[in-house]
Amino acid sequence: MMIKNLLLKYNAIEFGDFTLSSGQKSNYYVDVKTALTHPELLDVVARAILSMKKFDVVAGVAVGGIPLAVAMSTISTKPYVIIRKEKKEHGKSSLIIGDDVKNKEVLLVEDVFTTGSSALYGIKVLRDNGAIVNTVIAVVDREQGVNDTLKDSGVNIRCLVKISEVL
Repeated sequence: MMIKNLLLKYNAIEFGDFTLSSGQKSNYYVDVKTALTHPELLDVVARAILSMKKFDVVAGVAVGGIPLAVAMSTISTKPYVIIRKEKKEHGKSSLIIGDDVKNKEVLLVEDVFTTGSSALYGIKVLRDNGAIVNTVIAVVDREQGVNDTLKDSGVNIRCLVKISEVL
């Protein structure tokens, strides 16, 4: 209940006409990224996720999962990694920034589940690098298909809040 109230307090739900990253149209937008810039919410969310799952490394896909991964790493003293959306043509070309994830239990965190395509991408990148990925946790599930997208991925899908609980 506290997380739902904090999401509302920090205007994580906005109403209007929006196009989502999936291309879908929506009359509301879930802006967890901006809401998590408030330390009170970030701390509560990070601690709630930490209580749900043990891990060796926490990972976030750029950009939404990064603040969560950093906060969880700081609290738990476990390392975090960042998953890039695409390889860079300069410097290091790895899709993962941070420690080696090979043979480590990696928890993938997301700000919002919509279709689950970002989570599926993160799972693939981590597993391609030898990580053990069994769970993905998001702050908010928009309830728009994440279960269908990830049904064959072999991961547990969890969230702190479903959008139907907030609207």
